[in-house]
Amino acid sequence: MRYPQFIKKGNTIGITAPSAGILDKIESYERSIQQLNAHGFLCVETENVRSSGFVSSDKSQRAKQVMELYHNEDVQAIICATGGDFLNEILPEIDYELIKANPKWIQGYSDPTSLLYSILVNCDQGTIYGPNAGGFDMNSLHSSLEDNLEILKGNIVDQSSFDNYQSGWKEDGEEYLLDSPVYWETKGNHLQIEGRMIGGCMDCLGSIIGTPYDGTRAFVEKYKNDGFIWYFDIFSMKAEDVARELWHMKEAGWFENIKGVIVGRVRFPESFLELSYPEAFERILGDVPMVFQADIGHVKPSMTIINGSIGQLKVCNGKAKLKMKLVE
Repeated sequence: MRYPQFIKKGNTIGITAPSAGILDKIESYERSIQQLNAHGFLCVETENVRSSGFVSSDKSQRAKQVMELYHNEDVQAIICATGGDFLNEILPEIDYELIKANPKWIQGYSDPTSLLYSILVNCDQGTIYGPNAGGFDMNSLHSSLEDNLEILKGNIVDQSSFDNYQSGWKEDGEEYLLDSPVYWETKGNHLQIEGRMIGGCMDCLGSIIGTPYDGTRAFVEKYKNDGFIWYFDIFSMKAEDVARELWHMKEAGWFENIKGVIVGRVRFPESFLELSYPEAFERILGDVPMVFQADIGHVKPSMTIINGSIGQLKVCNGKAKLKMKLVE
């Protein structure tokens, strides 16, 4: 496992839009850039960032602009501008050999999962599941965002579950409205697991299975002695769809050497058969240690996950602590 060099104050972050553009949220995005600048980072953008529509540009242009940032020696890290729906279209035009030769941290969440995950399993290179570039749009950054910037600088902070979460959407430029208590749900009061961190937005991961960009089986075989903690951020999948996707992943060999599962709070929960999300996971994965309602993903605040790191998770009475170690 290779980990890119971390960044420091004065370094340049490249921002690109491999999925949607941010034109309809330009004021929010500009506040985010101001925050990144205030924390000591320079920012450069590819041409497609300030565009509109459900994709920022055609798939070839989106792939080309990602690769431009890997070519650019003045850029030390890459953050995806925002999410969307169709990032998977660019994967055939991503140059994975160039990425191997020019390792840089790339960060994002939601639709950027497809790119982050394919780099992890095909390049054997760490990636970061964390805020998109438009996610820093506060006058005073929440501690979860401060932690993310520390991690990008190589200060791998121990992250703890938060006291409260925001049940609704955050208004642009506003602080999180933390209106609901956090409680990580486990069977029994205690859970302790360790393994390589792997996962992302479940709504996106299924599109990779069985494609040329699915290097999962070789990856989980290579690191079988470490075992794996799979984490899932579910945006709007029904519980029944989750069960079917888990079956697909299991049959594709993704869950060999699994040590445990972390599931974030679902942004738009739904079930046709009144199936709960824990029931969906247990239906496919049985007695694998699992935790639900975790501080991961679309429902804020969220922890930062280094894909490919060794995660050590402890949960006790609904409170959690996650440590990550970079082990080659």
